[in-house]
Amino acid sequence: MPAARDDLELRRVDDKARLKDFIHLPWSIYRQDPHWVPPLLIEQKQRFSDKNPFFEHARWQAWVVYRDGRPVGRISAQIDRSHLDRHHDDTGFFGSLEAVDAREVFETLFAAATDWLRQEGMKRVRGPFNLSINEEAGLLVQGFDTPPRIMMGHNPPYYEAHVEASGFSKVRDLLAYHQPPSYQFSPTVERLLERSAARIRMRPLNRARLNEELSTLRHIFNDAWSENWGFVPFSEQEFRDVGKAMTLLLDDDFVQIAEVDGEPAAMIIGLPDVNQAIRDLNGRLLPLGWLKLLWRLKVRYPTQARIPLMGVLKKYQHTRLGPALAFAVTEALRKPFLRRGIEDVEMSWILENNQAMRNIIEQLGGVEYKRYRVYEKNL
Repeated sequence: MPAARDDLELRRVDDKARLKDFIHLPWSIYRQDPHWVPPLLIEQKQRFSDKNPFFEHARWQAWVVYRDGRPVGRISAQIDRSHLDRHHDDTGFFGSLEAVDAREVFETLFAAATDWLRQEGMKRVRGPFNLSINEEAGLLVQGFDTPPRIMMGHNPPYYEAHVEASGFSKVRDLLAYHQPPSYQFSPTVERLLERSAARIRMRPLNRARLNEELSTLRHIFNDAWSENWGFVPFSEQEFRDVGKAMTLLLDDDFVQIAEVDGEPAAMIIGLPDVNQAIRDLNGRLLPLGWLKLLWRLKVRYPTQARIPLMGVLKKYQHTRLGPALAFAVTEALRKPFLRRGIEDVEMSWILENNQAMRNIIEQLGGVEYKRYRVYEKNL
């Protein structure tokens, strides 16, 4: 473990007390940030517990930096066996980065994470990922003036300079678009959908067959995204955990599955923006937070939503049916959004070089409004 600098003390997260400091540290970092949304503490404890199915194929280590006995920074390092088995690139990851605006704190954190990854045989470090590419990904570098949507990250602007000063370089940008659900298709798209209508059948989630439906959605996602940069497939248990949590929050028609000739071919999932509902709960559901959350999700309902997952099977992606499927699932989700009073939708995240998907979103009136950066460094 690297030596602490000056008056800093670096400690591994190796017991409950240290983990509590690790989880609670963001509250001090974002005390004056009006756009930060305190995460639910119960969710954070679950994320960093052995019950998280991510740790069935990954190992991690975390650290907290203290100054005069007060936590001032944190970081995690992860090694994901699923990533290594797929990419064979000796790459480890960092994440959960939070720190005060002090270069020596960032340097101490990165020294700890990179030394551990190097000792574990990694030759490259990439991040931030909290904890994987299938969760919160990237460092916010544009779009600080609005709160993050559900399952998206937020950080102060000064993080960018400190990360780059620590020797990291950009490897990819991830984009978030926003658009109202009141878009209009162009005549070209209307004709495309008309020509494909005989083969495409849309249907909502069948909750009575939830496990089977989750398997279908996972298959489409893992196939559709398989050639994307950095892709790591969802394991069955990971997708089941995420899927069951998501379906507690949404109506059946917020999940749309497109079938071609009777076989599942594409899917889309829309999530009400729970961050709107939990923003003033300060991370706590007790004693009355859960009642407020329930009322806001069942009665008042969020006016914003996010589309975190959309995919078209690879065999259709480079055919005329590919864009038709993408437009069809998007259109199928629009009516449920309007029925629920959704006024603004975020589509995220999109790789900056995924021009085909960006073109589809922009044809629907989507406007890029946030940008998240993934960094990399050789060890």
